[in-house]
Amino acid sequence: MRTSDGGGMKRESGLGRSWALIIMQALLAIGAIIGGGALIIDPSGNSVHMPGSLLEHSPFGSFLIPGIILLLVLGVMPMIIAISLLRRTHWKIGEKLNLYPNQYWGWTFSLYTGFALIIWIMVQVYWIQHVSVIHLVYFAWGVGIQIVTLLPGVQRRYQADCSS
Repeated sequence: MRTSDGGGMKRESGLGRSWALIIMQALLAIGAIIGGGALIIDPSGNSVHMPGSLLEHSPFGSFLIPGIILLLVLGVMPMIIAISLLRRTHWKIGEKLNLYPNQYWGWTFSLYTGFALIIWIMVQVYWIQHVSVIHLVYFAWGVGIQIVTLLPGVQRRYQADCSS
């Protein structure tokens, strides 16, 4: 939503484009929590139809460690980010790890998540030595998270000195 101030300049109010970012983070989180949880419960990968041969060129003997990483890094963390972008919660660790002190930590961590997803997909493709459509979709999702995070309106919305 846009509002006009007295000088005719337009400024964004409300969540605006940040809704897209929140939804992207939340959907990523839901999928990764389900997928990571399934791999933790059944490290053989059979329950999600993932053959053990996918791990042939990786350092892992089962899907347990990849499942834990998926659950925490691309599941729990994006869910925390989505909630924080909605509620602007304070988190001391997040604030300390924020490389952009003029921005809210949740905004910065949104960038981190985009990088994490891109790296996750690149490493996965390297280890399984095969690219499928789902890899391209999630790679694009990671790039999309970064693009939306870097939109000027989203950046303004999450400036550290901004109270809304």
